[in-house]
Amino acid sequence: MHISDGILSTPILIGGACVAAAGVAQGLRKIEDNDIPKTALLTAAFFVASLVHVRIGPTSAHLILNGMAGILLGWAAFPALLIGLLFQALLFGHGGISVLGVNTVAIAVPAVGAGLMFRRMVHRETSPRRIALMAGLGAGLCIAATALFSAAVLALSGRAWLRTAWVLLVAHVFVMAGEAVLAYFIAAYLLRVRPALLLGRPLAA
Repeated sequence: MHISDGILSTPILIGGACVAAAGVAQGLRKIEDNDIPKTALLTAAFFVASLVHVRIGPTSAHLILNGMAGILLGWAAFPALLIGLLFQALLFGHGGISVLGVNTVAIAVPAVGAGLMFRRMVHRETSPRRIALMAGLGAGLCIAATALFSAAVLALSGRAWLRTAWVLLVAHVFVMAGEAVLAYFIAAYLLRVRPALLLGRPLAA
């Protein structure tokens, strides 16, 4: 999901920057001191996971982990993912600086949405298996939303990018399935060792 500089139109870039700035501001307001280590850890996990690219035609696919970031961090996923994208662009040339806002919106808005959906679904849930399934569902839908948004902004950038948009959507069907399974096992593990980290509360017996 690293759209490069020079592809998107100026209005899309400005709109993405404004939405990203608002999301980051909200995330910084919501984050608490004891959440900072968890936020840093997930930023690092996103940074590393997104560096491993599999080339598929004119685009590429890679793990994103934004679903789990949203589930574990909530609004704090915005600044966490922004920092990861910034360092990827500066150090490895993945994505660009002018499109940083759009790329952040593409992964952080679905992440926050996945987190809100997960919290609402598990509000009174006590079954570890069902909670883990909900985490997997949220992570998978998060990837689908990210792919749809990225494909849409590419399609809006001109007919030359329509094929790339379609390839991106198809490629991320596999990422969606992979991240759903991965999120399931991560959630199942956390529910065994530190359920409060995932749920914000102890798991009822």
